This record gives sequence, C-alpha cells and structure tokens, in this order.
Amino acid sequence: MEECLLDEFKLDRRLESDSDSVMQTGLCDLRLSKDARWPWLILVPRRSDISEVFELTPLDQVMLTFETEMVAAALKKTTGATKINIGALGNIVRQLHVHVIARFEGDANWPNPVWGFGKAEPYAAEKRNDLIEKLREALSS
Repeated sequence: MEECLLDEFKLDRRLESDSDSVMQTGLCDLRLSKDARWPWLILVPRRSDISEVFELTPLDQVMLTFETEMVAAALKKTTGATKINIGALGNIVRQLHVHVIARFEGDANWPNPVWGFGKAEPYAAEKRNDLIEKLREALSS
C-alpha cells in the first residue's frame, strides 16, 4: 500500500519551480525555497491529493510533526536564527506543504511575515549548495 501512495505522488509544479530539493525524509520531500532573503525550507508530504494535515493518516500526521520539528531544529542550528516560523497555508498552492523559515532581527521584513513582501532574490549557486550541504549534515547527525 505504501508504494502505491508514493508512486502516485507528484510535486506541484509551482513548488518544484520555486524550490530546490534538499533530501527526502521518511514522509516528505524537503526543499529549499529559491528566495535567498530568508533560509526557507518546505516539507511536502509525499502523498497524493492531500491539502490538509487532517487528511493525512494518523501515523502520517505524527511523522509530519516529527519531521517538521527535526527540520526546524536543524535550520536553527545551521543558521543561528533568532526565530523559526512554521506555517501551512495552502491558499495558492493546494498541495499540502509546510514552510519552515529562519528569521533574524533586522532581516528583509522583520518582524512582519515573509509572504507577499518584496521580490524574491535568487541564491548564488555556491551559497545555495553550501546551505543545502550544511542542512543535510545537520539532519543526518
């Protein structure tokens, strides 16, 4: 049954175009937003036709919570962030995904939300690759 669910999973094209793959966790596809203004991770449960957390099985809900906390801790450790923001909005992209965003006092829109603020700034390839590698190391230790 598990393989069938994973075989049917397809990442929303907007999530795919706006982020880079970091790794796959037990449940999720972990991605890095291409907006370099904030270290911004996105967890996408690899389940088809799910837009709400409560639509996941109870076990998947526990896994999503565990993976969100694991990713948030690794992001804070890796970046030294002042605050980690976590949210699952889905008003535009319906596919269930959880944002995990590192915030810093004095960042581009501190202390206000990141959504709808300014224009995304792309990562330099070396900086993006370095951050992805550090996150992978933090998540595997």
